[in-house]
Amino acid sequence: MIKYLGSKRLLIPQILAAVAGIEQVRSVVDLFSGTSRVGHALKQAGYRVVANDWNSYAATLARCYVVADRETHAEPATKLIAELQALEPRPGWFTETYCERSRYLQVDQGGKVEAIREAIAGLALEPVLEAVVLVSLLEAADRVDSTTGVQMAYLKQWSARSHKPLTLRLPALLPCSAHGPGEAHQLDASTAARTLTGDVAYLDPPYNQHSYLGNYHVWETLVRWDQPEVYGIACKRTEVRERRSPFNSRRRCMAAMRELIEQIDARVLIVSFSNEGFIDRGEMEALLAVRGPVRTFEHDYKRYVGAQIGIHNLAGEKVGKVSHLRNTEYLYIVGAAQRSIVVDLAPALRLPDSLQ
Repeated sequence: MIKYLGSKRLLIPQILAAVAGIEQVRSVVDLFSGTSRVGHALKQAGYRVVANDWNSYAATLARCYVVADRETHAEPATKLIAELQALEPRPGWFTETYCERSRYLQVDQGGKVEAIREAIAGLALEPVLEAVVLVSLLEAADRVDSTTGVQMAYLKQWSARSHKPLTLRLPALLPCSAHGPGEAHQLDASTAARTLTGDVAYLDPPYNQHSYLGNYHVWETLVRWDQPEVYGIACKRTEVRERRSPFNSRRRCMAAMRELIEQIDARVLIVSFSNEGFIDRGEMEALLAVRGPVRTFEHDYKRYVGAQIGIHNLAGEKVGKVSHLRNTEYLYIVGAAQRSIVVDLAPALRLPDSLQ
């Protein structure tokens, strides 16, 4: 799965343990699904997953990892991936924009991406199978990009991985869940909270001013294939400036979170939020208390790779010191009496093989 700021890869064992500790859970709503790492793990654990995210690349990832089933989609996707891999590069708008004007991919890789994406567009595949091959392409591009993991800027020197050939792979599809087929929706969070239902709702909203659309605008364009107007050295989509989540606003995030908590239709809420977010622990616990007892667990992590690299000027010279290199991720469990305090033991649990 793609590199992702705020990824819950390391927190997945704790999330799975939290859900397992709740009585009679068959379905989980993932309201901000992102890369669908959490939804994929929940599906692997046997739950029916209802995923939602308003970005097109995230909805595509959810159709691949939550909706697509191995027994239905693996064989046709494997055949398509082999055919697409054989295509010769055909550089065009995408290559000019993201390999020459900006430098996310080498030109050869960009031309290969472009040829494959044009071919997919011409196949008129049914949506779930299309999502599987699009994710194969997105992940292949991610493995040879030249970024630190976000697409707000690019490395001044080409990364070592950017010289490797672009190679498609079949995504890690799972069998259909024991509790029924998954769903993928592309709704704003407020609408999703009013319309999607499950036994448990998992909430992992944006926590500061940085939008996921801005951080991953190249993948949004790769999925939508719409040649948008762009701006700046990073060639961001202009809608990055226009379409802002209330969770990216210090002034609006509290009201937005309160609305979700009050509206979502689930017996239990599990909320993940960083100590670097606009809502601190005391405020979040007060918001959540309207749904029932709140239990809070803390997990210490290294900050994202950009913080580890440090602050540099336009010439690439280190000019400042990052204030801190670790952060705390809070996991709030609301409205359920757990069978046992399994979350405390979660760091010892092994991550599912497909998510290593």
